[in-house]
Amino acid sequence: MFISSAYAQAAAGGDTQSTLMGLLPLVLMFVVLYFVMIRPQLKRQKEHKAMVEALAKGDEVATAGGLLGRVTKIGDVYLGVELGDGMEVQMQRSAVVQVLPKGTMK
Repeated sequence: MFISSAYAQAAAGGDTQSTLMGLLPLVLMFVVLYFVMIRPQLKRQKEHKAMVEALAKGDEVATAGGLLGRVTKIGDVYLGVELGDGMEVQMQRSAVVQVLPKGTMK
């Protein structure tokens, strides 16, 4: 009777080294996820924000919908984009995916 209760108490205490070794794979997985997924995504978001803020009149852009146009008006949230002769649309600044080199549209 005394031996079994003493054995049960010793087993319930646990070992701190085994607990740390059990958490090591979780910490390692988070570090790998950070460098593989989170960090590149934050970098892309930062680059896109800088590109959208640097837009100017006359820039040729490609939109998320696949349209190519030339920026004619710039507002805080919206842009005026000329798609063709006399055809101008308004779109959100965030819809611009890429600024094209000058002379792409002819």
